[in-house]
Amino acid sequence: MAGTGEHTRWAPGDHILWRYRDKGSDDGPADATPLRICRPVTVVQDTEDLLAVWMAPGTECVRPVLASGAEVHTEPLATRYTVPRTTDRYTWWGMGVLKLARPGEPWSVWLFWDRGWVFRNWYVNFEEPLTRWSSGVDSEDHFLDISVSPDRSWKWLDEDEFAQAQRVGLMDPGTAGRVRRAGRAAVSVIEAWGSPFRDGWEHWRPDPAWPVPALPDDWDRTRARTPS
Repeated sequence: MAGTGEHTRWAPGDHILWRYRDKGSDDGPADATPLRICRPVTVVQDTEDLLAVWMAPGTECVRPVLASGAEVHTEPLATRYTVPRTTDRYTWWGMGVLKLARPGEPWSVWLFWDRGWVFRNWYVNFEEPLTRWSSGVDSEDHFLDISVSPDRSWKWLDEDEFAQAQRVGLMDPGTAGRVRRAGRAAVSVIEAWGSPFRDGWEHWRPDPAWPVPALPDDWDRTRARTPS
């Protein structure tokens, strides 16, 4: 790692945590809300323009589950965001995921492959701009997503969850408006085939010598403080 004066830059091969806070369920500042998602990842690139990380197959992660232990998406949409939740450790199988995020941008772009490194799609995940801490980055998911195919066609995803989050008060009108504006901005980038879609990341491959990062017991330590 190298200091930049403002924050630490990570070197390729460093292991960090990519985490998401709970979706506004608690009162108080965002940096005090519980962490519900944690993914150990390997740094591919960390510059003033881009943070790129790799989540390898076989990575142990943390995800939200219902208090019963059932997966979140088994709960009907009407009650999905109001029933009690907890967290569960699980292992990410299948192909890995490459995640790309630019500083201050309200979305990250994820790349997915099928077996044999057949590129499947880009996935635009709308979220709070990443905030950094000593061992990783934190954000809060904003429900809405876009899938972008190799032929450059695209479609909205999870619009039903985005609407339900507003109905149950997890997202106020101001935040929903910001997310919709971010969505329009992302669509403009996609239709112009701007970065990162034009940058050839679908041809990138991880270093085979990289070990799979471990999930630490204290994965929920040290919340990154959100900008005031």
